[in-house]
Amino acid sequence: MTDKRVDDTSPVLAVGVSGTVGRHVGLQLAAAGVRVRTLAQRELLDPASLEAAAQGVDAVLLGWPFPTADGAAEVVGVLARNVGRVVFLSSPAGRAEGEVEALLAGSGVRHTVLRAHGFATALRWAEEIRSGGTVQGYGGAAGLNPVDERDIAAVAVRALTEDGHDGARYVLTGPESPTQAEQVRIIGEAAGRPARWEEIPREAARRRMAATGRPRAAIDGTLNVIHARIAAPEPATTTVQDLTGHPARSFRAWATDHAALFH
Repeated sequence: MTDKRVDDTSPVLAVGVSGTVGRHVGLQLAAAGVRVRTLAQRELLDPASLEAAAQGVDAVLLGWPFPTADGAAEVVGVLARNVGRVVFLSSPAGRAEGEVEALLAGSGVRHTVLRAHGFATALRWAEEIRSGGTVQGYGGAAGLNPVDERDIAAVAVRALTEDGHDGARYVLTGPESPTQAEQVRIIGEAAGRPARWEEIPREAARRRMAATGRPRAAIDGTLNVIHARIAAPEPATTTVQDLTGHPARSFRAWATDHAALFH
């Protein structure tokens, strides 16, 4: 364990972070005696609001909830001028997140990158599972390795409050790589209801994703990752255990804990 650096009297700023991960980070920081300051997502791209929120802050937990990196240079500039370190929640498949990573690397600010696939995809299946039990998608045979938001938060808290993480690019995964079809089956078993995967063509999946307003480049990036994982399942890392001292939670454990969402 590295030495504690963040002054307990200095709040951590969380901005652009999803509600689930952000909530767990807040709970874990509070348990460690560290206060959390939050900024609404819509204010992330307002330099004046971000500058005001960053005053007196030693560390920032940064997410990038936008489909492109427009405005990211200004955000990184404000943070580099005002805070001691940034922990960035990134994604292995996101082009915008990759651009933000590059901006952080060039800014001179002390920073750590956490690359993780969370359970957002599984949560998007909830309506289909509740309504009929059939999830339509592309790449049911793709072996992906999502990581529990509680484990993401535990690593983020350490990177925010300890020395020894500057410049690190941590890849966070669960302990195994179930296929998407297996994940749907596991959710059904945990929820006590039938659930199955129905494969659709890649182009049909692209049209469904485009209907949500995502840019084509982001959609193609996601589909390319899924396609690659059909032949080569995503490998598991030991990063969660190495940094927190406890094994990463399995997908089945997550599904059991969140079964009520799929009833």
